[in-house]
Amino acid sequence: MVQKKIPMRQCLGCREQKAKKDLIRVVRSPEGEISLDFRGKASGRGAYVCPQADCLKKAIRARAIERALGCPIPAEVYEELQKQMEAGE
Repeated sequence: MVQKKIPMRQCLGCREQKAKKDLIRVVRSPEGEISLDFRGKASGRGAYVCPQADCLKKAIRARAIERALGCPIPAEVYEELQKQMEAGE
């Protein structure tokens, strides 16, 4: 039996490789809209962050999400990420 390969992605906060399903995806759509993608299926450029508040803080401070997506991130997106993390804990 062939074992299925688990897709791995790097968290922009802690820089660790983790399973894609364990991370939150921030996506820039082809139209340039920034949103959160929990299913990992939305089309566009994705950036991944662990669902921990300290990883998000590191990514915000280093502007890692902005660099990964190649555009400025509205404050509302960061606020939404923080709300999702607080709800998930």
